[in-house]
Amino acid sequence: MSVAYLNNSVAQGTWERLSSPTTENLSSVYFVDSLYGWAAGNSGTIIHTSNGGSDWILQISNTQNNILDIFFLNRNLGWAVTWEVFNYPFGTYVLKTTNGGDDWISSSVPVEMIFSQCIIFLDSLNGWMGGKPFPIARTTDGGNSWAKAEIDSSVFSEFPVYDIQFYDSNFGYASGGVVDCCGIIWWTTNGGDYWSVIDTPFVALEPVYQLYTKDSINVLGVGGDFESWGFGVGMMRTSDGGKNWQFEYIGISGVAWDVDFRTDNEAWCALGGEQKLIYSLDSGITWAAIPTPDSSMIFKMIFPDSLHGFGVGSNGTIIKYKPDSTTNVFVSEKLIPEGIVLFQNYPNPFNPKTSIQYTIGNRQFVQLKVYDVLGREVATLVNEEQAAGSYEIQFDAGYLPSGVYFYTLTAAEYTSSKKMILLR
Repeated sequence: MSVAYLNNSVAQGTWERLSSPTTENLSSVYFVDSLYGWAAGNSGTIIHTSNGGSDWILQISNTQNNILDIFFLNRNLGWAVTWEVFNYPFGTYVLKTTNGGDDWISSSVPVEMIFSQCIIFLDSLNGWMGGKPFPIARTTDGGNSWAKAEIDSSVFSEFPVYDIQFYDSNFGYASGGVVDCCGIIWWTTNGGDYWSVIDTPFVALEPVYQLYTKDSINVLGVGGDFESWGFGVGMMRTSDGGKNWQFEYIGISGVAWDVDFRTDNEAWCALGGEQKLIYSLDSGITWAAIPTPDSSMIFKMIFPDSLHGFGVGSNGTIIKYKPDSTTNVFVSEKLIPEGIVLFQNYPNPFNPKTSIQYTIGNRQFVQLKVYDVLGREVATLVNEEQAAGSYEIQFDAGYLPSGVYFYTLTAAEYTSSKKMILLR
């Protein structure tokens, strides 16, 4: 068994199935805090809890169409997006509530935005939808009216968008793509007035279904290939604000439909039809899988805080994360590493904090030190005996000038060094 130490985290958690008032498939979930949450899905289903999932009630959405996404700004103000397929005018409709879902008011959007997939708001007025054939729409009046957002039309201007995330009022990303073709990322630096395709537009061979913006420069995207002969779950990440993206298949079958972080380093994804959840203890670099409760299909997950997490899926399934104790040791089912491995720090370049990860195969005395380009020691991060397992160390270089530095791991007869760059 390996042991990974999590900063400011609770112990290994379990997932339990909650009672649900519906058997309809649920495709979206949103919590504004640990108590108030909503989930939505097929046949106009919207359910609500005000006590952290202990009880759920059905709300009247006034539609029989599938609800694709739901978002709340606070306990009262929320929106949902659906497609009208039974009655004219056809196309995308936005549902809005100002009283926590007791009443929902429906309004149509322009025909060219006929298939919207996701919805997000930064405040009570400014919001965005993503979909196809025109990928991004914007509102400045709380969703009463919508217009096409200005988007780089030089490439892929009509590829579908599946997710939109903002780090702050100016900086945001949109992700999407086409199955068996490519995954694409757009970004904005002016509050969504203009969206451009990143310099390397094909970040994956499959669509990027969900993004997590950890901060202004670190973003994790998830997707994958659901076909049996495919490569499985794919991860995309950037550590330089979207200028460059790294993509890899993680060796787990399925498609990651959603991603959220429980702590700064612990991430979870839902794999839908694979009937699994996957988790990472190192900000998405390595992953392990666990089965879902009752082998249920989970499509969306959310952690309103580190102690509370929820997932929703097929046949009205709702699951809840339950922490086990108060210790800060997380025991996973991954094997103890056979040897010693020092990983590249992340992010790199960094300002002024970065994470350094390593594994050791047996108990031994470990030193981790930082040097400048002249070989002078500037920091000792680890100087102790440690048990076998995986470790993550946070290095704060706030007191150092910009430049190139080297970090060196020494354990028994093993020594390894890697370069990192501090940019201010």
